[in-house]
Formats: sequence, structure tokens, C-alpha cells
Amino acid sequence: MSSLSYAVADSATMLRRNFRHMQRYPSVTLMLIGVPVTFLLLFVYVFGGTLGAGLGSIEGGRQQYVNYVVPGILAMALAATAQGTAIAVAMDMTEGIIARFRTMAISRASVLTGHVLGAVLQSVLALAVVLVVALLVGFRPNATFAEWLALTGVLVMFSLALTWFTVALGMVAKSVESASNTPMPLMMLPFLGSGFVPTDSMPPGLRWFAEYQPFTPFIETVRGLLLGTPIGNSALIATAWGAGIIVLGYVWARARYDRDPTH
Repeated sequence: MSSLSYAVADSATMLRRNFRHMQRYPSVTLMLIGVPVTFLLLFVYVFGGTLGAGLGSIEGGRQQYVNYVVPGILAMALAATAQGTAIAVAMDMTEGIIARFRTMAISRASVLTGHVLGAVLQSVLALAVVLVVALLVGFRPNATFAEWLALTGVLVMFSLALTWFTVALGMVAKSVESASNTPMPLMMLPFLGSGFVPTDSMPPGLRWFAEYQPFTPFIETVRGLLLGTPIGNSALIATAWGAGIIVLGYVWARARYDRDPTH
């Protein structure tokens, strides 16, 4: 077998390990899915009437707001799953599992790749549940088949970006508790972007931050693909952010994994 074949086989083994871990602790998966669903219901049924009326559309109200907020909730679902990845990696680090893997004749990339692939599949599950609940509460996308395919690519890319970044955060965390807290700002970025209200309704300083942070072009791209709103250059910016974060997270995580633990 070639080195690539060994790496693929080892990655598949690590993916199965992560699946067994998910089956052993289903409450973690339920929590990661439950958080964005809870926020969706909260913002639609508690705040939706008022916030929807402020969007300036003729339709206004809750129906208008559910269409507006779903892309932000999808971003939150990806961030929540990524947070779970940081916790899982930190558990492996603190329990000595990573140290044991370092001494085994397995592909070094496979350990991290298994975590990433497992998290992406978990993200797909979370996104599917959020979309089903959104449809039940009135979300009405008008995307074509090609736009759904493009949407899938955008969501997977951003899931990979957040996951690789949080894998690195889990590797450097001193404890599981710190690993659960460090990615929390990722959960806040949809709020500090265009996820829940338009950025032009924000004060100047906050508006500047909201328009230039990575979640806003991602959310605007998702919103445009689902609802036909103008995308502009958001897709290009979101792709650049996604690719950059993937490279940063991968290089950081691999450097941390390959580092001699005795130094």
C-alpha cells in the first residue's frame, strides 16, 4: 500500500472511533443541535414580530424575520459543532490518547483528520435538523437546485474552516474546561454580524467590525443562495476567509501535534 492509502485507511479508523464516541455520549450531539434550534425558536417566536417589522419590508413581521434569521442560525450551528470538536480534542490530549497515538505506526494526519471528518458529518446533521425546524416554523427558501448545491459547498467549506481552527484550539488548551470556553467567541460572531439584524442598523464602530468579520460574508452568501438576495462580492470574501482559516487551523494543529511533548 502507498503512504496515501495508509493515511486514508488510518483516517477511516479514526473516524469510526469518533463515531463510537458520539454513540457513547449522545447527549453531547443533542446539546450541539439543541442550542441553535433553541435560538431559532426564541428569535422567531419571542423577538420575530418586532425585529421583522424593523426590516423595512412590506411583508414585515415574524414571517419576514424567520427568512432573515435562518442563515445566522445555520452559522451558529456550525460554530456550536466546532466548539464540541475543541472539547473532544482536549479530552484526547488531557487523557493521554494523543500521546499514545504519537508513538504508534499510524499516519500523523489521520488522528486530526478523523476528528475533522467526524465534526463535519455532525455539522451536516445539525444543519439538517435546523433546516427542518425552520421549515416547520415558516422558513420559505426559493433556491434552485444549482443554488442548493452551491449552498452545500459553502456550508461544508465553512464547517471545515471552523473545525480545523477549533482542533488547533483543543490541542493548545490546558484543560477540557478551557477548551469549552475558548471557542465561545465563535458563537457570538453571528450576533455581531448580519446574522440577526442588518449591519446598517448598528452604531458605526460595531458596524465596521460586523461588516469585516468572517461570519458576515458567509451569512450573506448563504442568505443570497437561499432567498435570492444580492450576494455581491460576499461569496468571494467568504471563500477567501474559509480558505485562510482552513490553512491556519491545519498548519497550527499539525505543528502542535508534531511537536515533541517533552519540549
